Amino acid sequence: MITRRMFAGIVGCALGARAAGGKLNLGIGTYTYHSLSIEDMIVQLKRLGIREIEMSRGEFMLLSKPTADKFSAVKAKLDAAGIQCPSYYSATIKDDADLDNAVRFAALLGSRNITGDATGDILQRVDERCAREGLTFGIHNHYFKQKFAYESPEDVLKALAGRSKAMGASLDVGHIASCGYDTVDAVRKLAPHLKMVHLKDIQASGGEVNVLLGKGIARISEVMAELKKVNYGGLVAIEYEHDGPVDEDVRQEVEYARKLV
Repeated sequence: MITRRMFAGIVGCALGARAAGGKLNLGIGTYTYHSLSIEDMIVQLKRLGIREIEMSRGEFMLLSKPTADKFSAVKAKLDAAGIQCPSYYSATIKDDADLDNAVRFAALLGSRNITGDATGDILQRVDERCAREGLTFGIHNHYFKQKFAYESPEDVLKALAGRSKAMGASLDVGHIASCGYDTVDAVRKLAPHLKMVHLKDIQASGGEVNVLLGKGIARISEVMAELKKVNYGGLVAIEYEHDGPVDEDVRQEVEYARKLV
């Protein structure tokens, strides 16, 4: 008899490696559309032909204290539009209450992966809980002006040492570049652990000004080539962190990225 956990493991193996000669799986991180309503966001996703997302809008992050009905409502709208949500961005998990909610919200979205960060003892409980639930957890590297626990590939690898296969990395190549590290090297080092990739380009290290893919320092075309080389099979989610109208910019980003998949 195949249990839920065994089934999740089988699915994870099937999705974890790109088929030989296959293309990278391109989607969008929904923080990109944080200025739009859910309904308008879905219109844009359908217009672009995007069928997979990571739910990363601020109102769904743990720090916003969202309720379960918000997730159920958005799942119904995504289902009606034929859009899947394989990953949920929880942001920081500080305690067991956060962990309970992250797991619950991921389930409501139908997500197999949670992207976020955690440090200290709670990280082990994240590992144990995700392994038990048949989920994966990707540690998200981030640039902040103040020191952050996960800035470099080595920071993430250190946290993953001795962990189960449920634990991995959600690599944000824009933030890697913002922190002054090489994006292609980061893909290479984190390749065995990649659960998600956030695809963004930035103007310069030491800041987080987003620019169109291929216009900044993140070496996007080389990153995509390296992802194919390491046979990455998860979602490559375009993220464009910009206030105001983004429709045309995101259209250009999707067009650019599709030439590289």
